[in-house]
Amino acid sequence: MTDTITIIKPDDWHLHLRDGDVLETVLPFTISQFARAIVMPNLLPPVVSSRDAAAYRERILRAIPPGKKFSPLMTAYLTDNTDPDDLFQGWKQKIISAVKMYPANATTNSAYGVTDWRRTVKVLALMEKEQIPLLIHGEVTNPDIDIFDRERVFIDTILVAIINDFPGLKVVLEHVTTSEGVDFVAESSAKVAATITPHHLVINRNDIFRGGIRPHLYCLPIAKREVHRLALRAAAVSGNPSFFLGTDSAPHAVASKETACGCAGIFNAPGALEIYTQVFEEENALHRLEAFASCNGPNFYNLPVNKEKIVIKKTQSKSPGPVVVGSSGEEILPFLSGETLVWKVISGGGL
Repeated sequence: MTDTITIIKPDDWHLHLRDGDVLETVLPFTISQFARAIVMPNLLPPVVSSRDAAAYRERILRAIPPGKKFSPLMTAYLTDNTDPDDLFQGWKQKIISAVKMYPANATTNSAYGVTDWRRTVKVLALMEKEQIPLLIHGEVTNPDIDIFDRERVFIDTILVAIINDFPGLKVVLEHVTTSEGVDFVAESSAKVAATITPHHLVINRNDIFRGGIRPHLYCLPIAKREVHRLALRAAAVSGNPSFFLGTDSAPHAVASKETACGCAGIFNAPGALEIYTQVFEEENALHRLEAFASCNGPNFYNLPVNKEKIVIKKTQSKSPGPVVVGSSGEEILPFLSGETLVWKVISGGGL
């Protein structure tokens, strides 16, 4: 039985770092496991221009602890009024690595998002020409659509139309959560990919209500039925290069989660790689972990894989308790806080 594995150091292709004291608090957890990360732009105000992205990148770089290495890959927040020329300059100058499409009001800080994707056709045409990846939060926001059906309806009514009109566009269906999403990506061209989070591999919608409402398991897209969780696990371990790691780690203060209208998001950065490793072991697919975690993402983004290695050992440890933010004293609760993890990163990372 394998109890120690060595893989190329992974990257996180979907990450929320926030800003200010929260950024400085949560960033070291990502650095301990990942060499690079695609950083989401949904700040307040959002990162909508190349100048915004450059400034945010500098704040992230300043927050990296001494002696640590990490490369933030910046994204621009797509709006109805995004300037194609600014986007092109940001891409050409290697400030922007991708563009994020949030349907307006679909998730945290998405009020500035796209109201109708057809308003963005000039930007999408440029992105198709230049091969700038479009990262999509794939949910409709129509209140008449059941929350558990929003991804499926988005694929049928919006994503299919975008890809039909722009067949050469590189598209990532972020944090895919349904069997329909998995099937769509698997049956599409190599231009279409998907990220899979650790929490959607572990929980289903029953867990959110097990023993009462569990607000720290609430995220968007919301966890779905067990059949969808199993489809995600099958996709992750399949060896299909169109699926790769993206944690969607999204920190919120405990006070913002445990309230009458709690925020959506799961902070999984402290144990993300250990959770992925456990899932791959359970699926008898440890031999495919490196491709999913370390190779498929860089290949899709046309970037080299990392040279560093990371060692993961089968040894029990506890997922950390609440993380205190700076001088504010606010706490952020990690995913599976206090629960036993069966794998642990022992070298190539560490805080």
